[in-house]
Formats: sequence, structure tokens, C-alpha cells
Amino acid sequence: MAYVEGRIIHDADSHLMELGDCLDPYFDKRLLQRFHDLPSYQQRLGKGDWANEARAQHSEPNFRADIEPNIMLRKNYEAHGSFLAPDRPAALDHLGFASQLVFTTFCLGNFGLDQGNDMELCYGAATAHNRMMVDFCSVDRRLLPTAYIPLEDFALAKETTKAAIKSGAKGLMVPSLCPQNHGPSHVELDAVWAMAEEAGLPVLFHVGGEEKLNPVYKQNGLPPVPDFHGGDDNFTSVSYLPIPNAVMQTAATLIFDGVFDRFPTLKWGAIELGANWLPAWMRAMDSAAHAFIRNEERLQKLSAKPSEIVRRQMRVAPYPHEDAGWIIANSGEEVCMFSSDYPHVEGGRNPLKRFDAALQNTSERARERFYVDNFIDLMGNGLAADLRRPPHLSAA
Repeated sequence: MAYVEGRIIHDADSHLMELGDCLDPYFDKRLLQRFHDLPSYQQRLGKGDWANEARAQHSEPNFRADIEPNIMLRKNYEAHGSFLAPDRPAALDHLGFASQLVFTTFCLGNFGLDQGNDMELCYGAATAHNRMMVDFCSVDRRLLPTAYIPLEDFALAKETTKAAIKSGAKGLMVPSLCPQNHGPSHVELDAVWAMAEEAGLPVLFHVGGEEKLNPVYKQNGLPPVPDFHGGDDNFTSVSYLPIPNAVMQTAATLIFDGVFDRFPTLKWGAIELGANWLPAWMRAMDSAAHAFIRNEERLQKLSAKPSEIVRRQMRVAPYPHEDAGWIIANSGEEVCMFSSDYPHVEGGRNPLKRFDAALQNTSERARERFYVDNFIDLMGNGLAADLRRPPHLSAA
């Protein structure tokens, strides 16, 4: 029995749990040693022989015999299809989702290279990541690979976008953190947005590319607070709060500076950044536009109120612990989408149950948009027509 049965649900957030050598076959050999020498790369390798232990675990007959009943219970490297590409189609069958948008785990944040001075290595790492993602997802058309596009260098961003689209990427992930030397709305980046719009692919923000909590906040004279993974570098109650700050600022800048209007059919997604912030952000942008419209010609040129532009072009995935029904009621039925975060611990063991409970007082149309239509709208040409509403997944 699949986790989801008798209904069509698209998953806006799933992940690989790559091993430390995941990029090696895809890296420009000339840059590989420089990449291996990065402190940020070394920190992510961890200690011990965990990679070989993970491989050995997934080859054990007893472990593989219990895949189906544990499909939502085993997390991270224990999850089926988390790092072995041939296993992922079966994992998706057991999950029962119509498709999955697939993101990296190991490479989130591009190893901090966007904030450095080595742009050759920055774009080299992004290119290796993009090749890896497309290759992994090539085992099943339902797996929709995301490519990463650093926005630091105009020419290299354009080149990387062109290569990612040509290779088969279905979504273009960009950082929500502002580039070092120019705004994300700079007109020289229009070439990136134009290629995405022409290809009918979305531009995506994802957790990992945002401004991090100032570590000084942790210097409180108290014991460290454990996160979901037992350390203190991922989600904690305090570091969770600023996660959407950068995407709110960046997306608002893109809207106010006319990027959304210059590319009116381009869709934007905010994934694993939560959505409790969404209603207040939309209202704050409308207030800002109203307050400053007399002085700012850019605001006078907007095609609609900022909140209406959001409903037209932006799609957001709430966390399962958030009240998705309240968010939809205060932001509109067009914006929110389901996501599982498979196989991450943060996604929980039963996100569908939590979302269903939160949506029980919403309309049937709103629920259909949440689970199906808003994702289809976001993905555009990135989701083949025959995968949008597979008849075999519908209720009899």
C-alpha cells in the first residue's frame, strides 16, 4: 500500500542525501582538487566511515525487505532512494506522489562559494551539481531535477542557465541571499529570467540559500540547543525564525523593480522556507507600494498591486507544522502547495495527515489547488502533460 492512494498529489519538495563523493564524476577535473580543499567541503564530509556504512545498509536483504512499510519512517540516509538512483522510482511508487521536485542536500548553499572571490570554482561547483541532479533524476520522468544558478557573475549566470536548461533541468534554483555586488533585480540578470520564461521553467528559492542567523545569538551562557539532526547548525527554534527574511526582501525587490512584470509568465517558487510569513508580507508590500507610489516611478509602473502579482506568479510551500488553512485564507488559493521534504527528518512521518487536518475547513477547490493545480502551474513545461493528472492515481 502506497503512502498516498486514490488521489493525485504532487510533491514540491524532496531531496537527495548525497554521499561525499557525489560531485566527483561531474566536476571539471581541473577544479576538483581545489573543491576538495575547501573547508566548507571538508566540514560536510563528517567523521567515520558513514558513507560505506550507508551503502552496506542498503544492500542488506532484510533491510530492503521492509521498504514499503517504512517508506515514511526511515529518514535521511536510511530512506529508500535517498542516494541510490535506481532505488528512487520504487520509493516514489511507495510514496504515491504523481511527481517530485528534487533538490540537493549536500550542496545547498553552494559551499559558501557565492560569497567568495573564486567565481570559477563557484560556477564549477554549481555546474557539477546540475549535472549530478539531472543524471540522478534521469531514471524516472516523475523526478524533476533542479539546477543551481549563482547570480554573482552576469555572463557566467547566463552560461550556466543555458547549460542547465539544455541538460534537462526542470527548475532553476537561485539564492535568496543578495549577490555581493549587485541586486538580484539587476537588469543584466534579465537574460537568466528570459531563458527560464522561454523554456517555461520556474525559478526557485530554497532553504539553504538564505542569510543565516548571526551566530552571536547562540552565545547565551546556556548549553547548546540540539536541532533535528542532533547538532546545532540546522533548524532550532531561534534560527528557524529568520529563514524567510532573505526571500521576503529579494522577492519584494524583484516585484518592485519590475522583474515579475517584465516576465509576466515566469513562475517563482519559495520551497522549504515556510509560509506563515506570506500573508503579512503580501500586505506589507501593498502598504509599501501605497505609501511610496507618489515618489517612485517604478511603483507607478507596476501592472497590479504586489499581492496580486504574487497570486499571479509566485507559489509557496508551507511547512507541515504550519496552519496551511489559515495561510490560504489570508493569502489566496493560488499560492500554496503541498510538500513532503522526503526524506528529511523535518518533513515528519505523516505530512499528508497534518496538511489534511489544516485544510479541513477550506473549500474543495482550495484543496485541489494546494495538492495539484498550483504545482502544475508552477512547473509549466517542466512537468510533462501526461504526468499532471495520471488517471491511475485518481480515486476509482
